[in-house]
Amino acid sequence: MVDLDAVASVLAERGPLTGADLHAAVGGEVFGLWKACRNDDDFRLRRIGRRYLRLDRTVEGFARLSPSILREFLTYTVVGLPGQDEALEAAATALEKRTVRISRLKRRTAERFTTEVMSIAGVPRDSEHVCVLIAGDVVYGMSHDVARQESSTGGRVDGSDLDLVVLASDDAPESLVEALDEAIRQRKWLYLRNPMVREEVDYIVKRFSRLEEQVGFDTFPHQVACKVFDEAEFLAGNRALHEAGRRLLAERGVLDRLREMEQRATERRVGREAHLRSIEGDSLPPETKQQFYTDDEDAEFEHRT
Repeated sequence: MVDLDAVASVLAERGPLTGADLHAAVGGEVFGLWKACRNDDDFRLRRIGRRYLRLDRTVEGFARLSPSILREFLTYTVVGLPGQDEALEAAATALEKRTVRISRLKRRTAERFTTEVMSIAGVPRDSEHVCVLIAGDVVYGMSHDVARQESSTGGRVDGSDLDLVVLASDDAPESLVEALDEAIRQRKWLYLRNPMVREEVDYIVKRFSRLEEQVGFDTFPHQVACKVFDEAEFLAGNRALHEAGRRLLAERGVLDRLREMEQRATERRVGREAHLRSIEGDSLPPETKQQFYTDDEDAEFEHRT
């Protein structure tokens, strides 16, 4: 069982800590530590940032919230003691500023990446044929730099990846689309393998007609594509093309359906947390894994048990 006296002693000595730093100090099962901090009135928790929609095949209705309960506790939550209110607020403010700063730096990296690949492909930054968008943690100001393993190479990357969407008009020359796709693929590997960068770039290049198919919202991949386009923000190219895509999602009712999914995910998060807090013991039952963290956080969770 979690030694509550040891947890309190660490917090009394060091002041409020993030979930990750607290776990590093006391060890044990991270699930048990999360549960103890949530259930015991002797601890104060302050969460920063926001929650937003994530689509996941493994959960009912596909809709869940990001960050996961595990990620939220480790990276975006500060834990303190009664009487440490001022220090807790200061620590949370500092954490929020750091998270926003990381997000800003990652956006700049995405902008630099975009400039490089468009130059390599010979595509002007103001091209009428394409627009480049950024999605994911960055647009919510929720990027982190926690080291993690990238699945395709097994190498280390620094935190949140960069999610790019390249939307090409239907009349864009095929040679332009292919050149841009190839430039992104080559540059992606350079950014991933360069030890001075260590950024993972996920991307998709598609024509507007493909987006018109996806707004049918009739399959899981189509729903994911719409969700990503909904959150995406403009980086370069033809802004009117991005705006046309946004109008398309609105006209087909996709934006309303995404808002409904986010509301359901919010309601289910409350129930999932209540259920996890009621579990006896410090070990996370296998059947509840998907309620606590996502598949791509498997390695991190195993490392912290």
